[in-house]
Amino acid sequence: MAGDDLIGQARTGMGKTLGFGVPLLHRVQVPGDGTPQVLVVVPTRELCIQVANDLKGAGKHLGIRTLAIYGGRPYEPQIEALRKGIDVVIGTPGRLLDLAEQQHLVLGKVRGLVLDEADEMLDLGFLPDIERILRMVPDERQTMLFSATMPGPIITLARTFLKQPTHIRAEENDASAIHERTTQFVYRAHSMDKPEVIARVLQAKDRGLTMIFSRTKRTAQKVADDLVERGFAAAAVHGDLGQGAREQALRAFRSGKVDVLVATDVAARGIDIDDVTHVINYQCPDDEKTYVHRIGRTGRAGRTGVAVTLVDWDEEPRWKLISDTLGLDKPEPVETYSSSKHLFEDLGIPEGTTGRLPLADRTRAGLAAEEEEDLGGKKRGRGRGRAGEPAAEEEAPRKRARAPRKRTRGGSRAAEAIEAADKAAETSSSEEAPAAAEGRSRTRRRTRSGNAPEATGPAVEKEAGDNAERPARRRRRRRPAATSDTPASAD
Repeated sequence: MAGDDLIGQARTGMGKTLGFGVPLLHRVQVPGDGTPQVLVVVPTRELCIQVANDLKGAGKHLGIRTLAIYGGRPYEPQIEALRKGIDVVIGTPGRLLDLAEQQHLVLGKVRGLVLDEADEMLDLGFLPDIERILRMVPDERQTMLFSATMPGPIITLARTFLKQPTHIRAEENDASAIHERTTQFVYRAHSMDKPEVIARVLQAKDRGLTMIFSRTKRTAQKVADDLVERGFAAAAVHGDLGQGAREQALRAFRSGKVDVLVATDVAARGIDIDDVTHVINYQCPDDEKTYVHRIGRTGRAGRTGVAVTLVDWDEEPRWKLISDTLGLDKPEPVETYSSSKHLFEDLGIPEGTTGRLPLADRTRAGLAAEEEEDLGGKKRGRGRGRAGEPAAEEEAPRKRARAPRKRTRGGSRAAEAIEAADKAAETSSSEEAPAAAEGRSRTRRRTRSGNAPEATGPAVEKEAGDNAERPARRRRRRRPAATSDTPASAD
């Protein structure tokens, strides 16, 4: 409230957003001239939407205008909102710089700057963009950094652009970065058995909304598709999806239409979703910071949670480093398979549980019922319901049935055809018979022996009559072998 620079550190789920949001909203001058007075920079689009909704709800009775600026959405609505006037801007670095360089976003009157998830923002990937944004805002400002993890090098870097900052921690210095209400299990599992292990963990007793984290985008999509095939209501969130699909999946997860969300670390930072009871690390996190933020999605706001980490054989050294750094006292994971007895006992999985969800438990509507708010604005159906129920079958174009093809020897098929033609000619009327017979007589037939089969009847007589006026067709004959009595031809 005094306007001093600040480094705020608190465990996940303790209200850091309102910690910096309420004082900033209190100091915003209303009505303003339409130029942003507060700028909040966040690393991911999902976190941008969440922070914007929180601050909009906190300041709705104050007449403060807020705007979320992030990529993956059209420029025009954001530019139009900036022209009408905005007091508080929440955005991701890339889109903020684009609009600022196009002079649609004016940062010359910003009096409060916040870097949410500051350790991620000051990482090597974001640091150049953050430095460019800092050069656009006035020197006389209040700068605040907030995150659950603040490594020493990041704090040292942060002090270079802060003025006598106060470092505040919301817990004791020796307190763990992980909530005590989160029960942690670490298992050493084979990569080929992980899908079966996950399927059984998802059928644990009292399981609510569940988040599964993977290191790569391809793995996230593969796990989500596999779970859907097994009957679970699952959706994926990763960088290869369009922004509309990512927002749709998160919206369905918040509303309960989907109860399993498979994501990369794009959803591990700051996403606050109620009733997340289980967090599963499909692969070992890269470092202790990632581990803290991942399992911080559960056990929030006084609730309890369960965190399960699956470590492969080649990931054991990395996990040991994470365990030693955080003081987890779990350096060696227990070797575990989908049929291991201790897996069922630890997580309360009923005996006899298989790797597929029973039909009676497939009650979630899935993403098929969620209308996607993408650029097209159309409701996109899926081939299979997210709850494992087959979607309505579409009528497939009917294919014309083909008669079975028969292969014969010695021209018997041709003889049968002529015999059938003779019978048809005898039973047909006298007017139709000549025309039909003429059409059949012009069909060329080849037999293995090279001789046309003998045929009689009106069709053959008609053909003979037609050919009487034409000269006989020249036939190629084999030349007889020359003998001593027969002189050789001049050719």
